[in-house]
Formats: sequence, structure tokens, C-alpha cells
Amino acid sequence: MIRDQIEELEYKILHEKASKSKEAKREKQEAECDIRTKFQRDRDRILHSKAFRRLKHKTQVFLSPEGDHYRTRMTHTLEVSQIARTIARALRLNEDLTEAIALGHDLGHTPFGHAGEFILRESGSYHHAKQSLRVVEKLENEGKGLNLTVEVKDGILKHSKGKSPLITEGNMPKTLEGEIVRISDKIAYINHDLEDAVRAGIIKYEDVPKSILKVLGETKSERIKTLVKSVINTTIENSYKHIVMEENIYKAMYELRDWLFENVYLSEPVVKELDKGKGIVKALFEYFYENYKEIPFYEKFLKLWGEYEPKQAAVDYVAGMTDRFAIKTYERIFIPKGWAII
Repeated sequence: MIRDQIEELEYKILHEKASKSKEAKREKQEAECDIRTKFQRDRDRILHSKAFRRLKHKTQVFLSPEGDHYRTRMTHTLEVSQIARTIARALRLNEDLTEAIALGHDLGHTPFGHAGEFILRESGSYHHAKQSLRVVEKLENEGKGLNLTVEVKDGILKHSKGKSPLITEGNMPKTLEGEIVRISDKIAYINHDLEDAVRAGIIKYEDVPKSILKVLGETKSERIKTLVKSVINTTIENSYKHIVMEENIYKAMYELRDWLFENVYLSEPVVKELDKGKGIVKALFEYFYENYKEIPFYEKFLKLWGEYEPKQAAVDYVAGMTDRFAIKTYERIFIPKGWAII
């Protein structure tokens, strides 16, 4: 079979530390595909999921942008995938596994970006990475989940690095492919968010500290090239112990991230609009927590799973909303409609 040939080829051409499709595990056993490897099937299941399609109408940074060229959560995901695949191919690691993790890493993001996440986090232990895992394990496929491999699910769960060091023992992905996505996520968003902020007029390109640009590059293309090459070369030099980059380049990348937080993410125009998003998410969560039986899938999932806490149901429903669906639902529930007696 074609799949057998691909699996055997991986042992010949991939690095010894690369994840091999033939060794991938699923929690629920199923018949293999004649053509595609397990990681290819995982990628396809994510790509064809409803949660993935909804990413095109979820905020990256700018709330409900009217321009066609601002990033959404979907375009961010695609840029992460492209960067991650480039690194994986250069290092001879498993490109299919890398792509699957990249495409699934943000499925659990709320409407209105991290503003929505902030509200749902107040309701309990919500984190978008954990919710992304919940989407593929429980919510997709009409409540049956996608039955992804352990390797893909691990990469999705551990993709978020936050402000933690590049190597954080105890919270690292189990595969090098997962580590690639972890750093590619950062490479993608600091560059595309900078470009979008300039387009939105929030900052001017000339405002970016010259010390950062001197290290990373003057243009978006140069910066991504610098970061990607550093990851590839430094990882090879360090014998594939982890996915790493040169210290001075890593430092400059984080200086740019910190500068973006101060001048873009926490700027008055962005915060003002996202505060409105917070208000919508908070109102919707509280409403559906109290009126959980109005959640379209509640009764179906309750019957399928045997139990379904109302609070979790409200989180699942609100987190899965797109920006525009959240606004529409808010208007339906909370905004009075005009009426007339005929």
C-alpha cells in the first residue's frame, strides 16, 4: 500500500529524532488508510473541521477589522503552519505532524482574541490551548471528537509558551515537531501583528527600536528569514536536543514582543474595542450558564456523554463563537427590537 511505502520512506530520509508515522498512537484504535499516514489523516481531520472554518471570523488582534488585509485567527494559523513546515523540512523532521499541530493549535480560541479568553479564564481554569485540545477530543464530529494521535494532541496542548523560557522543562512538547510549532507561533505573530499595527495607523514603522531591527532585519521577510535560519542552524549545532535559536536573536525577538505589548496590544484604540468584546463575552457566558438548555448541542452531548456540567457547556458554546456570531447572539438576547401594533 502507498501508506506503507511512505512510512518506510520516513525511516530512510527523516532525522533519527523525527517522529515516525508508523509509531504514532491513537487512544481509540481504527482501521488504517491505504494512502495516508496517521499524521496526514490528523491534518485532514483538522482542516475539514467546523472549528477550523470558524477561525476565519475570529479576532487575531484587531476587533472585526473592516479592511480585507488584516490577519484573522485563520490567517495567523496558516502563517504559523508555513513557518513551521519550513523549519521541519530543513531539519528533516516530520512535516505532516508539524502541519497537523500548527493547524490545530488555536482551535480553542474565543471570539475577540485574548480579550474573550480573559473573561472565560475568570470562570474557571480556561486556557485556549486546553480548549483546543477539548475541541479535537470531545466537541468536534458531533461530540465524538476527531480521535487524533497522541503526538498531535500533545503538540496542540503544549504549543503556548507565553513569557516562559524557550526551554521550559516539565512543560515541553514530547516531540521536536511540537517544539517547532511552539516557536513558530511566536515568530509568526510578532511579525504579522507589527505589520497590521502599521497598516492600522496605531504605530509607525519608524517607531520600532532600531536596535531590534538591526538584529532581526528591516522588513518582515528579513525578520522571518533571520529567525527561521537561526532556529534551523542552532538546532543542528545543538544536536537536536531541543528546537532553539541563538541567544542574541531570541533576545531581540522578545524585545520586539515586549515593545508590541506596550505600544500595540495595550494601546488605547485596541484596548477600547477589545473591552467591548469582553463585555459581550461576559454577558453571553453568564446568560448561557443560567440558561444552559438553550445551548443547541447541550441535550445531544448530555445524552452522548452521560454528563455535561452547565458551566462547561456555556464555556464550550461561547468559546466556539466567531466574533460576528457572538455580536449577533448578544443583539438577539440583550438588545430590544422595535415593534409596532398593526
